[in-house]
Amino acid sequence: MNGPAGTTILRGVRPLGGAPRDVTVRGSRIAAVTAPGNGTGPSEATTVDCDGLIMLPALVDLHTHLREPGDTASETIVSGTRAAAHGGYSDVLAMANCVPVTDTPERVRHIIERAARTASCRVHPVGAVTSGLAGRGLAPLDAMAAAGAVMFSDDGVCVDDPRLLLRALEAARRTGTLVAQHAQCPRLVERGQVNAGAAAHATGLPPWPATGEETIVARDVVLAGATGGRLHICHVSTAGTVEIVRWAKSRGWPVTAEVTPHHLLLTDLMTRDTDPLHKVNPPLRGAEDVAALREALRDGTIDAVATDHAPHTASSKDNHWCEAPFGMLGLETALPVVAEALGAGGEPDWGLVATVMSTRPARIAGLAEVAGRPLRAAEPATFTLVDPRADWRVDRTESVSASDNTPFHGMTFRHRVVATMVEGRVTADIDRRLTFPARVS
Repeated sequence: MNGPAGTTILRGVRPLGGAPRDVTVRGSRIAAVTAPGNGTGPSEATTVDCDGLIMLPALVDLHTHLREPGDTASETIVSGTRAAAHGGYSDVLAMANCVPVTDTPERVRHIIERAARTASCRVHPVGAVTSGLAGRGLAPLDAMAAAGAVMFSDDGVCVDDPRLLLRALEAARRTGTLVAQHAQCPRLVERGQVNAGAAAHATGLPPWPATGEETIVARDVVLAGATGGRLHICHVSTAGTVEIVRWAKSRGWPVTAEVTPHHLLLTDLMTRDTDPLHKVNPPLRGAEDVAALREALRDGTIDAVATDHAPHTASSKDNHWCEAPFGMLGLETALPVVAEALGAGGEPDWGLVATVMSTRPARIAGLAEVAGRPLRAAEPATFTLVDPRADWRVDRTESVSASDNTPFHGMTFRHRVVATMVEGRVTADIDRRLTFPARVS
């Protein structure tokens, strides 16, 4: 990331979709937010015409697979964080299922050091709950937290042993971190591939039942209540899980939950063509589940949107469905997808979008001092700009990720991120009409 350069005045920008304002950035901070025409700066200040662009606090992703180390053909810290910046993100949490697994303090420090040299956004390592993701013994959670891990998760594999999860939650309570669970009961899901019911019948593929998610979530929220350790539910996908989370929160238990953009917009109808681009874990669900997820995000039962950005090479995805890996890209398309899902054909509540994609994720990850901050004077100049009239058609060949496995290829969205700034550093300047200083392509 390039360093801050002088003073920039963003003319006519709309913070949180509100009335137009002139926002002055000086160095790494927002210096002023004023009525249009009142923003002033030194004579050498750069003025950027942002007429009508939406300004949001830069986004925070609780669930990113950067694949480095181990699978750099699919993604690297360089390519993945560049995709994050293009999607409006200032911070991503890097999941532990690398090769080798991030299950020691040395590996946590390696990711931090590597990202400090090469990343286009801030990277926060997630440590594994169990050594090697094997589910047999806890990784050194306290030591990893001391080294900089902000969360623990075996994502991609469920921590199936309740005794291990209980001990992990106790460690999270000690260290002030949290445990994120991939809720997938192996004995109920088995080799499940698509949503149980009509999708499984139509495709002939093994069913992935809702109970495979819901039984684990029900068990784990009780453990969180018993230990006081913070539990985060990854990629909620069913209406039943929503009700369990709602019940846990009503009891005051330390439980948070996330939903992915693709589970907010796509349904299991997409899987009937058996194109592995639509293969994801948990699977795309029915329309009634999608409706429940949207409502839960609006009412706060689900706290945050997280991408579960899961890049895979074209050669690995270009297989029979059962042989292809689970996973979809998410970072570059998350904002327009969420805006579409919450806007119901019109403009979304931009304050809600900022809450679920920036403010709450930052708070959950313990990053609220630096990320998800208000858009006001003296705060860090860490924000993203969104064109609400982009009519943007997703083209997988234009992805800046190292992979192109997006399920949204060919779809058109009204909104698009056009620029991102992190503490005064321009990390993405996608719309070439904007003449930011220190541009990063």
